[in-house]
Amino acid sequence: MPSPQPAGALLLCRAEPAVVGPAAQLLHERMLLVRAGDEWSVLVPEGKPWLAAADGGGEPVDRVLGGWAGALAVGAPWPVLALWWDADRSGFTLASGFRRPVGYEWLANGTPVGEDEAMRTFAVRLGLDPVHDMQSLSVLTTPGTEADARARLRGLLAVLARAGLTLPPGLAPGEPADRLRESARAQDGAETVEWQGWRDAVHAELDVVETTRVGPWMRGPKGRCLAAAQLAAGVPLTLHGVRRRSGGWLTAGALLLVHGALGLAYDRMRAARD
Repeated sequence: MPSPQPAGALLLCRAEPAVVGPAAQLLHERMLLVRAGDEWSVLVPEGKPWLAAADGGGEPVDRVLGGWAGALAVGAPWPVLALWWDADRSGFTLASGFRRPVGYEWLANGTPVGEDEAMRTFAVRLGLDPVHDMQSLSVLTTPGTEADARARLRGLLAVLARAGLTLPPGLAPGEPADRLRESARAQDGAETVEWQGWRDAVHAELDVVETTRVGPWMRGPKGRCLAAAQLAAGVPLTLHGVRRRSGGWLTAGALLLVHGALGLAYDRMRAARD
């Protein structure tokens, strides 16, 4: 009988590494960042506290990864897909902006325990083909096949490959966390993302805005409205995190506050230059 598989996880971001890196700093988690195809990046958690909690009876890996995905996506114009697995289950969580995250999971033997509507929402939010891609995704929600949970996650990645995702060798569902880290470090252009302090994080974000396509999102009336909305949402989230002593809510609130402040600062800075 095979031994239980340890927990593992990947964060797939539909954005260039240069854009993802500064945003990922704000998670306060050490991660490895690697390109994963055209306009995709992958983050591999390098720290071990979350893994010890997941394997040792603490917070489940899906909640940990779902929190990270939501915190990353809530202040960014690109979606974040968290893939996770442990000894009993595998699944994903898709976060995009202020919208409610959507997810799906399978038991280890491949039995689906999610809702079909979640998979349809997943396809719509990622702009997948409503016919061809949706047919492939529907197979993953059908019980009674021989595919286990890890195989179904690989099937999900095969669909995303048609949207430009190409995971580097060794970064695959089912691999243990230490092997994922080793594979990520071996990739050309791999970089370590870790918290460097608020000043460096703000400067890095502004550099990204100046040199990538994110800039237009943060200029003019629309940019100011978005920044104001982020600030307005960030304050209660941060207070809620303090009251609940929840790192996930604190991170999400902090990200919203930082992105909102950056949005207002960038718009004023560009207006002064123009």
